[in-house]
Amino acid sequence: MKDKRIGVLMGGLSAERDVSIKSGMAVHQALLKRGYDSTAIDVRHSVADVLREERIEVAFVALHGRYGEDGCIQGLLELMQIPYTGSGVLASALAMHKLYAKQAFSAAGLLTTPFVAVQRGATITPEQLPFGLPAVVKPVQEGSSVGVAIVKQAAELAPSLDEAFRYDRIALVEQYVKGQEVQVGILNDRAIGAIEIIPKKEFYDYEAKYADGMAEHVFPARLAAELYETVQQLGVQAHRALGCSGYSRVDFLVTEQGDCYVLEVNTLPGMTALSLLPEIALKGAGLSFEDLVEEILSTAGLKTGSGA
Repeated sequence: MKDKRIGVLMGGLSAERDVSIKSGMAVHQALLKRGYDSTAIDVRHSVADVLREERIEVAFVALHGRYGEDGCIQGLLELMQIPYTGSGVLASALAMHKLYAKQAFSAAGLLTTPFVAVQRGATITPEQLPFGLPAVVKPVQEGSSVGVAIVKQAAELAPSLDEAFRYDRIALVEQYVKGQEVQVGILNDRAIGAIEIIPKKEFYDYEAKYADGMAEHVFPARLAAELYETVQQLGVQAHRALGCSGYSRVDFLVTEQGDCYVLEVNTLPGMTALSLLPEIALKGAGLSFEDLVEEILSTAGLKTGSGA
């Protein structure tokens, strides 16, 4: 890869733009340190022109959220015949769409939290929820907990849905499940460890993810040995259920009874100083940040027709 011109795609047009820039710059600097011909590209509507002008031969996708994590940029790269890191068009789109991802997880025999999908303009009352309150409200296609709220009182449901509808025309109302927040790192389609997140706030929201000191990370996750192995195996199953390739991070809630609820698969997990995949890679597989970036880069390719 060192004879290739590598474009690190970052920024983008989503609500996670600032985080993506941090991820992208960290990746870009790591590649430069390892002697790669890397250039940082802030993704805008003119990204196709920039890729041509910069003569990019391989794309390291460090985008988060819409247009970057949902299959859009992957489709463009396929059309331009530029190999790229991460999952392909279909897997990216499925993982980003929480409703379709849940359906795929269920079809694969994985446990997901009970939910109701609500269209913008529709109304729903707590009495109509088969699982009642508390519940979690989230937009169907956002990451980093953007637009997510825990609803405990009936009066909170409507405004929480309104907030979720700011980001998408469909919102999910999920049963609130109390459990340990455990996230499994996947690299080269195998589990490399599971980390536990203990947020200082009620749940692992945007601030807890990106503000230093707002969450405690425990590696390995505080699970019995057999359950620890189980959650890693389930992480690989979730990754494969969506057809993901290369790497991902799979988020779970693990209850006291040992039930492992898969929440989502992040096909382009954060690569910032506080991000979880780099920490899992270091503590679980002995890979430095630069090692991890190189390993991810080595998986770059075109996915159309390959089954990835």
